[in-house]
Amino acid sequence: MVYTYLKLLLMAVFWGGTFIAGRRLAMEVGPFSGAFLRFLVASIFLVAFTLRIERRLALPKPHLLFPLFLMGMTGIFLYNVFFLKGLKLIEAGRASIIIANNPIFIAILSALIFRERLNLMKVTGILISVAGAITVITRGDFVSGLGGGFGWGELFIFGCVASWVTYSLLGKSVMANLSPLAAVTYSSVIGAVCLFPPAVLEGLGEFGAYSLSAWASILYLGFFGTVLGFVWYYEGIKRIGPVRAGLFINFVPVSAVFLAFLILGEALTVSLLAGAILVSSGVYLTTLGSRRP
Repeated sequence: MVYTYLKLLLMAVFWGGTFIAGRRLAMEVGPFSGAFLRFLVASIFLVAFTLRIERRLALPKPHLLFPLFLMGMTGIFLYNVFFLKGLKLIEAGRASIIIANNPIFIAILSALIFRERLNLMKVTGILISVAGAITVITRGDFVSGLGGGFGWGELFIFGCVASWVTYSLLGKSVMANLSPLAAVTYSSVIGAVCLFPPAVLEGLGEFGAYSLSAWASILYLGFFGTVLGFVWYYEGIKRIGPVRAGLFINFVPVSAVFLAFLILGEALTVSLLAGAILVSSGVYLTTLGSRRP
């Protein structure tokens, strides 16, 4: 059991580290090329892990092909292009706190679309998390901050949120017929294939000029940030349940903020730390308020 908790904690640190690796990669490599190479690496390892863990890669039924295509286009293609575009313009810690609101928007839309119940704890968590996001975006200046604190970088990062929420809601129906690992593997492969043409047009063939730091970021994002983090997360769900495993996601923005401070030299401002605490607390309450996965 202790080993499971340790793996979940490391998962949160790995996911926090994706913002640092993404920031470094975005400064050198185009968004389509960076996203394609990340998911080329991820797809290779995901197929290998799926075959090892599940002994086979279950073929999706025909009616799942279009939803899987949409998952690949939203959670892989659009999310990662927005991710790298956004990280080229704004700090990694700032981006991580905005994206940490993913569970909040999933909870809201699940209530609207799937009629999942919003209890008092969930509503309280949503309000606290939104307050944290506003604190980060406005840099603590609520009166004049929204106008000056919101630019293309923040817009791209909100594009990540919209893409991931769509991906997650599509996954609710797909994962009723496919295992989570198989569904993510298929969507990863589809996303990588769709990313290849724009990556070539962007200049993918010049990858020989990428620095060692860029390649390290690609490998980190592909293996640690995508494959290992995902596998350990779903191992945790199987062993301790989705609610308790989901609570570890609260450590992602916190680890991202401190890793950005240690590795990238980003400032630890009061508004950033306050936003991280509010968002993590809000997501914590929303997760606890969930009665089912």
